Amino acid sequence: MYQIEIVSEAIEELRNTSVFYRRLLVAAIEAQLKHEPTKKTRNRKCLSSLVPSFEHEPPVWELRVQDWRVFYDVDEDQRIVSIRAVREKPKGKLTGEIV
Repeated sequence: MYQIEIVSEAIEELRNTSVFYRRLLVAAIEAQLKHEPTKKTRNRKCLSSLVPSFEHEPPVWELRVQDWRVFYDVDEDQRIVSIRAVREKPKGKLTGEIV
């Protein structure tokens, strides 16, 4: 099992979302990233070529939760998932435009 660590910038982004989406996002993070966070699924993918504006350890991973994206990286040795950013992705926008 992996430990989830949410960095201060991502905590602030979560605080700025409505309670409904905040609960949805936190539940998805707990359910999807505690076990096998680096396994590609329908809602998770590695963004190896992405260079985001936030601090991170390559590669950056993306968890899709409805119109929201949770960006994270994984320390396999320490078994820590670091949530780096939580952003809404409006329809018609590319991932690179929201990071």
